[in-house]
Amino acid sequence: MSKNIYFKSRINLSYLNKSIYLKDKIKINKIISSIFISLDSKKDTFHLLSKKFNFDFKYSQLVKFDKYKSVILIGMGGSALGAEALYSFFRDRIKKKFIFFDNLDQFKIEKVKKKINLQKSLFIIISKSGNTLETLINSNLFKEKINKRNTIIITEKNTNLLNTFAKNKKILHINHKDYIGGRYSVLSEVGMIPAYFMGLKTRHFRKNLLDFFKTKERNLLIDNVIKLKDIYKYKKINTIVLLNYAPEVNEFLYWCQQLIAESLGKKGKGILPIVSPAPRDHHSLLQLYLDGPKDKLFYIFSLKLTKKMKINKNIFGKSFGHVENKDFSKAKEAQKNALIHVLKSKNIPYQEFIMNKKDEETLGKLFSYFIMETVLIGKLIGVNPFDQPAVEEVKILTKKYLS
Repeated sequence: MSKNIYFKSRINLSYLNKSIYLKDKIKINKIISSIFISLDSKKDTFHLLSKKFNFDFKYSQLVKFDKYKSVILIGMGGSALGAEALYSFFRDRIKKKFIFFDNLDQFKIEKVKKKINLQKSLFIIISKSGNTLETLINSNLFKEKINKRNTIIITEKNTNLLNTFAKNKKILHINHKDYIGGRYSVLSEVGMIPAYFMGLKTRHFRKNLLDFFKTKERNLLIDNVIKLKDIYKYKKINTIVLLNYAPEVNEFLYWCQQLIAESLGKKGKGILPIVSPAPRDHHSLLQLYLDGPKDKLFYIFSLKLTKKMKINKNIFGKSFGHVENKDFSKAKEAQKNALIHVLKSKNIPYQEFIMNKKDEETLGKLFSYFIMETVLIGKLIGVNPFDQPAVEEVKILTKKYLS
């Protein structure tokens, strides 16, 4: 995929017709070319990848909040998952403490109120609509601490509860662009403002966002989208297992889970994405993965770390001597390679992502890849990858039951 990311796809589809493949390739090429042509001028999700994309804030507006040592981020779904992915991936570099309220969790709220000095905390409240029930409830529970000195609100500029609250309280309001859906928003203000307070290089996330419009990487993307389109079409695969050998990547995979499920799970179509930490799940789910129904596709993630941790002394005798003087990461690498060997022997489809670097450029590239892949699959299988009609139905009924 790039010098920062090694990508390998082993999806063998015996039912993939060559003539259909070629037709799909032409179709996707046209879609990608159309996207690229309008990238700079058309205000839609893809404009996020443009070099002409501009943030609706100035860094000078954020400087006064730098003094806060802890940050409380309140948001749901795409309003929080991207920032959580950033925090998880770069945790060893981040000096501030980040706490995420992305659910209704009474115990967590009580614990934070007791343990954290809220007078010295920055609140970032994010909701595209400005009316998200859980975000409003969680914000309300901190109402005595939220004020113009310690709060940033990110929401659309239209008439909504959060925007009105920000105006009334003179709280800094930053526009959530109405043409970018929550689950696609990590490279916008929604993810980059938290990234700024994490001390990350926000501009570096955008370095490789146009690579998938270039010949080599475009062909990689197209080949993968066509194969995945057929998997969705023929429904022989029911589950995508996001199998993860790098704990730093775990929250990124929850971002992927939402992106895939909410974008493509429509009209009776869709594949269930599950996050599976490894090697932990070797001891609980691997038997089913390898010897159960052949209805799963595996996305295997790992990260090459430069910092080594050696197993210097083996306290368990000669029979365990094969681990002595080995790097800690070698154990996971051996388990991953063994799994891939078995997947090949059983003809189980998989894709492998190895992150060779742990930097902003690498993670930005992964975000952009999955956004492109997901949208293109949606266009080929005939679903709108940008809406979530069933979710809206539940929201309407929830409000009714609360009334």
